[in-house]
Amino acid sequence: MLSLIKQRRSIRIFQDRKVEKTKIDQIVQAALLSPSSKNNNPWKFILVDDKEVLVELSDAKEGGSQFLAKAPLSVVVLADPEQSDVWIEDASIATTMLILAAQDLDLGSCWIQIRERKHSERVSSEEFIKKLLGIPKNLRVLCMVAIGYPGEEKTEKQIKERKLDDIYQNHFGNKMRISNIY
Repeated sequence: MLSLIKQRRSIRIFQDRKVEKTKIDQIVQAALLSPSSKNNNPWKFILVDDKEVLVELSDAKEGGSQFLAKAPLSVVVLADPEQSDVWIEDASIATTMLILAAQDLDLGSCWIQIRERKHSERVSSEEFIKKLLGIPKNLRVLCMVAIGYPGEEKTEKQIKERKLDDIYQNHFGNKMRISNIY
């Protein structure tokens, strides 16, 4: 698992290659198997592989979503806040699971934050996506995830020495020594 986590990097350049249905099915299964508070499973997912819709979705934010236009697949992650008061956490866990599943299948991915972001001065990213995809008013949009075969290579993620200063044992301020950091 640690090896998988180290390899997972945000990919924003994708090959012009479709993601196979068997891989999409596995990514969805990973999301559906994710834990949620009280097993409420408040999340819903919209898988988008229509190029025209992907181009439109790439305009969801003022910045940071344009690369989605060239991704072969996006998963829009929604949740029902009436179903769970911790919908943000539940949907975030499901998103993390699907991102890790994509990595395990040799696919690249990148989380695109939507909640609390702006499409324009007067329209939120969430409102823009809800209108575009016909999402009911009661549901909330957390994020989108771009998925595809990586068109760029990145080095493995490393733990920075300064981050080790953020680990404590029993009480804040009691630094914990972590062994076998590589």
